Amino acid sequence: MIDRVPATEQPYAYSRVELVEPDWTRFPGWRDVTAEDWESVQWQRAHCVKNIKQLRALLGDTVDESFYADLEQDQTQRATMSMLVPPQMLNTMVPAGAPSTDGFYADPVRRYMLPVFTDRRTDWPSHPHATRDSLHEQDMWVAEGLTHRYPTKVLAELLPTCPQYCGHCTRMDLVGNSTPTIDKLKFNLKPVDRFDAMLSYLRANPGVRDVVVSGGDVANLPWPRLEGFVDSLLDIDNIRDIRLATKALMGLPQHWLQDDVRQGMERLATKARQRGASIAIHTHVNHANSITPMVAKATRAMLDTGIRDVRNQGVLMSGVNADPHALLDLCFTLLDGAQIMPYYFYMCDMIPFSEHWRVSVHEAQDLQHGVMGYLPGFATPRIVCDVPFVGKRWVHQLESYDRERGISYWTKNYRTSIERDDPEALTRTYEYYDPIHTLPAEGQQWWREHAGDHLAAAEAAAKTSRQAAEAQKDLLVH
Repeated sequence: MIDRVPATEQPYAYSRVELVEPDWTRFPGWRDVTAEDWESVQWQRAHCVKNIKQLRALLGDTVDESFYADLEQDQTQRATMSMLVPPQMLNTMVPAGAPSTDGFYADPVRRYMLPVFTDRRTDWPSHPHATRDSLHEQDMWVAEGLTHRYPTKVLAELLPTCPQYCGHCTRMDLVGNSTPTIDKLKFNLKPVDRFDAMLSYLRANPGVRDVVVSGGDVANLPWPRLEGFVDSLLDIDNIRDIRLATKALMGLPQHWLQDDVRQGMERLATKARQRGASIAIHTHVNHANSITPMVAKATRAMLDTGIRDVRNQGVLMSGVNADPHALLDLCFTLLDGAQIMPYYFYMCDMIPFSEHWRVSVHEAQDLQHGVMGYLPGFATPRIVCDVPFVGKRWVHQLESYDRERGISYWTKNYRTSIERDDPEALTRTYEYYDPIHTLPAEGQQWWREHAGDHLAAAEAAAKTSRQAAEAQKDLLVH
């Protein structure tokens, strides 16, 4: 007889969890909200929480004034994204029982959707190399909003708004309303002109086969406009893969359940199949609590239209999911509960005031090790580091790693759109930086002594990048 290891002795014990829609009437401000209201996308959009006054009206005296003061301090001194949380997403915070101050402080979804000042680090709130556009996506625009970083793939930012604003947003330079700390950039062209410029570039560059249609969030684009753009993409022979990026599949699933959206997606999926192309939806779920029956219903509705897949791209964040058990819980809930494919977990990017969320490369490597062997191979997510000027790299692909100073070195095998004439693009190494508070004492001391030098070097590199981007834009104009 074969001896079997009891499940309780495994580092992680799988247990399927049935999805439950939390009772929204536990919030004082929603005691009279009906199921019909809750399932209405119009009601959801109209009752998003956009400021502390609205949050206080929702929570009443279940949360201490000290929490609101903490939140207000963050909004005025640290926040790179303005407050915008749909009821659907708020309802997944402290999902069991009545809301409380301690519950809200500890809640993983709250930690990235409603960050408070005391969440942030005071020693290194921002890394010396943190930048507004940390991945230099705008430097690589080949048309306004169209980033060409990889040889065969582009990112099309159709709009600068979302139904919800995540505190850790990597596109905080452009997306959302300005905050007291960040004056957001704006698109210059009208949407129709911007879309036409994107499509013209894609028609003229047959080497591009894959388009990520994003923003912002495509759920904020009027459906006829989104369908028209995707339909035009499908008319371009070289485009074979289209990915629609929307956190709203989780944050506002009611949008994806509308009749016009479902019917339109079916038209697009049918056209894609007829010409041998694929459409998928990529969503952004960071914690298992965010997956509810409404999310599963919206996902099923999209899969029933005939699109190829629904995949999840999460972000690793301390206090949210940077733990093997939390990641596995999330992956299994995505798979079993909503038929969403775990795909990527990104290390949180080096944007301002993000150090309390970020993990080091070696912590990410440990997390990748921790989730291996439990999920099906096809559903085991890759944990990746999005290295500036390089792109996504599995966390074990680094060339070398100075653990004491938290500097990892990476290479690549392609040129971005701003490196076509750079003979060293494929031979140089590119740096990525761990959060300084995760370093040993010697490494932290080194950064205290050299942060100014590195900041000057980072500013010089950013200037060179901007000059290269401007030169490319001049070529496009002429």
